[in-house]
Amino acid sequence: MATNNTLARPYAKAAFEHASASSALDAWSGMLGLAAAAANNEVFAQRVSNPALTREQKANDLLMVCEGRIDEAFGNFVRTLAENDRLPLIPVIAELYEQFKAEHDRSIAVEVESAFELNDDQLKTLSTALSKRLDRTVTPQVRINPALIGGVVVRAGDLVIDGSVRGKLAKLAETLKS
Repeated sequence: MATNNTLARPYAKAAFEHASASSALDAWSGMLGLAAAAANNEVFAQRVSNPALTREQKANDLLMVCEGRIDEAFGNFVRTLAENDRLPLIPVIAELYEQFKAEHDRSIAVEVESAFELNDDQLKTLSTALSKRLDRTVTPQVRINPALIGGVVVRAGDLVIDGSVRGKLAKLAETLKS
């Protein structure tokens, strides 16, 4: 059986290509985010899984929730998803769309885990260094974790840079055990 990512990828790619061609990347990002939030709602999720409703009724329910904040092309996109019984995939489609958009914009969200609060200068220096290393515009998302003792752990996609005291102590302990 195909995974949700496999099923959602063609729709996300189509949405991205349409948005890119019509210079509406940010607008589609917002509309997909809105639709994903609605699709994640427990009541809506139950309604979409109700076999008594037609696919058209399910699409109309979502369009009604998003009314006034979506354009005609996005409405057609939702109807296409409904026709193919893919409305539950909207959150995954939105996530994949954001990945395509970030790749296009040459940007990446980076999770920075720090033992202490970083000041603006430290954050700017870290962002600049990561931008050079990753060849992308970096958007850091800082999270405080006192268990690190000191330093930072940076996660950018598959890349993990552990510059924490805890990580160095663990590495030292492993070396001593060998």
